[in-house]
Amino acid sequence: MKQTLQLKLSQHLTLTPQLQQSIRLLQLSTLELSQELDQFLADNPFLDREDNNQQDQAIVPHTGTSSAEAQEQQDAPAAESQTDTTPAEFDWHNESGAATNNSGSSRDDGDEPDFQQVAPDLPQLRDHLMGQLAMLNLERRDRVLVGVLIDALNDDGYLTQSLEDVLEALPEEIEIDPDELLIALRHLQHLDPAGIGARNAAECLELQLRDLAPVTEGRALAIDIVHNHLPLLASRDFVRLKRVLSCTDDQLRVAQRLVQSLNPRPGAAFSTIETRYVVPDVVVKKIKNVWLASLNPDAMPKLRINRMYADILQGNRSASSGQLSQQLQEARWMIKNVQQRFETILRVSQAIVDRQPHFFEHGEVAMRPLVLREIADVLGLHESTVSRVTTQKYMLTPRGIFELKYFFGSHVATDTGGACSATAIRALIRQLVAAEDDKRPLSDSKISQILGQQGIMVARRTIAKYRESLHIPPVSLRKAL
Repeated sequence: MKQTLQLKLSQHLTLTPQLQQSIRLLQLSTLELSQELDQFLADNPFLDREDNNQQDQAIVPHTGTSSAEAQEQQDAPAAESQTDTTPAEFDWHNESGAATNNSGSSRDDGDEPDFQQVAPDLPQLRDHLMGQLAMLNLERRDRVLVGVLIDALNDDGYLTQSLEDVLEALPEEIEIDPDELLIALRHLQHLDPAGIGARNAAECLELQLRDLAPVTEGRALAIDIVHNHLPLLASRDFVRLKRVLSCTDDQLRVAQRLVQSLNPRPGAAFSTIETRYVVPDVVVKKIKNVWLASLNPDAMPKLRINRMYADILQGNRSASSGQLSQQLQEARWMIKNVQQRFETILRVSQAIVDRQPHFFEHGEVAMRPLVLREIADVLGLHESTVSRVTTQKYMLTPRGIFELKYFFGSHVATDTGGACSATAIRALIRQLVAAEDDKRPLSDSKISQILGQQGIMVARRTIAKYRESLHIPPVSLRKAL
């Protein structure tokens, strides 16, 4: 076989480490970006977050710097380490000139550090019940059994295990009688909050009703309903309820309101709920009759190259400084990619605002159909890039905080040949249901007919899908007495 040499030209895409980092930062949420930067700061001494006491660090180059100037800055670390550059958007001040931290508060350099405010610990359900148990005049054996039942409660305050299962879990040598465990349950069910220790929803509601004063209007009828006819009340079968209870409309209405005032989850008030806050990336305001988007300074990390380490590296150009030079370059990449991330978010946000002005003026009913490709074509970006930008990024508007993806969605055709967004249709459904006669609520077919009269052609099954997404019950469950 004869060997030959051939020259072949081909193109292929290579993802540099800088490009890979840029893509990864773009898809991170604000919280995830902060965690990523914390890890990078721990590994790379050349990058620092700016705070009010850091006056010996070089400031991040301004976002308006041209690519040629940026390259020149990267090639001249000595100049960067000796001269402070123009503050970037990441280095912002309030109107009084005082530096502002990430929490939005400002203080002078001489102020004492702020103390972290910690929410007071709320008593847990078990502690609340055990404290009451300690005040009861019970024998030690009964007290122990009530404590066993308290430990068996779930977060809502229900006893999900049967008494037989609880009894089997106890040691045989203590010889517990089933009646003893039932008596312990009665002691538990007399504790606060009312309804605790119930084995199902009906028993929970009945316990709360029996805890009310006997003279409470509608109490006896409400107890009869939750004890024997709760499924009929849940399905709003008022005709059958009136027949089996032999009561009038007014009597049934009073009992229904009394049941609706009860708490079906008495233990939930003692559950620890993790509160998660959303920091908007973009703020939208109307300025001179034009809706404009701007970056939220509180969401933007203030990054700087550590001037002290840069000076040390500049003065030591030995062969062992190669790793440090690489870390300095990576720190510059990080600053540049973070800046590029926010610039891209701002561009996409402004493009969304430009195409949804009627939403900001009139609300959801004025939302126009919008797809990712439309924004990508306008900005010259790939559709996947727009998808990354709009995921877990939030916009603060006069109408509330919305994820950028909220402004995109499917659409349906109108009889004029146009299109109506799914968001607008859901808003119309919500308005129609809110204004309906609760004695004659609108069915999905009727809502479809009403929208059809307005030129929006929506099938009944589509109405049902949108209604369910809004957590609106079907017509049978919206009917009032």
